[in-house]
Amino acid sequence: MRDKFPPVNNEPVALDIIQKKRYFRISLYTLKKGSQRPFFFRRDMRYTGRDAENEEIASLRRQLEEVLDGLSFDLLEFVVSRHRGSVRVRVVIFKGLSISTDDCTKVHRAIMPRLELAYGGQDIYLEVSSPGIDRLIKDGSEFAHYKGRGVRCYRTDISDWTAGILQSADEKGIVIETEEGTLRLEFEIIAKARLANKVGADGGSK
Repeated sequence: MRDKFPPVNNEPVALDIIQKKRYFRISLYTLKKGSQRPFFFRRDMRYTGRDAENEEIASLRRQLEEVLDGLSFDLLEFVVSRHRGSVRVRVVIFKGLSISTDDCTKVHRAIMPRLELAYGGQDIYLEVSSPGIDRLIKDGSEFAHYKGRGVRCYRTDISDWTAGILQSADEKGIVIETEEGTLRLEFEIIAKARLANKVGADGGSK
């Protein structure tokens, strides 16, 4: 789990909680300037949903979604990878305005039995995290979860960023409220997008 806490020595702080089987590794550390993962540049925003998932992963995702739905969480991201006989699972959850450490702990305890059943006998590394206040939005299907939140989109038609409050989203694009009024952006002109914490109700920067 990665979450942000009050700064230490004017540097943002993150907390990582990683579970291996029934054990946890907790690391508290400062995030140096420039240490975040770089943008993944793409030609335009895609709306893929679960099209790229194979049946095994799609089935497991549905099982986890059932568990999380009972806890009132949304499953934003579910990634499974294998490395030298172990299974690495990364889960990003969403619930309203904030996700706490307790929320992530509750979720990994709830979904670990399903993962152990699916990958019995293998070492399982499970990482549960929140989207973060400035999450890089990786797929167009994510926008539906962020209605009422501030977003920033880099547009290829003007080669600049546009910020606003997300009003709605569908498979083709989004509608945001900006300082100039309501604006619809099609995914084909959005090169990248992030959540934006400092966007006012009128779409302007606070």
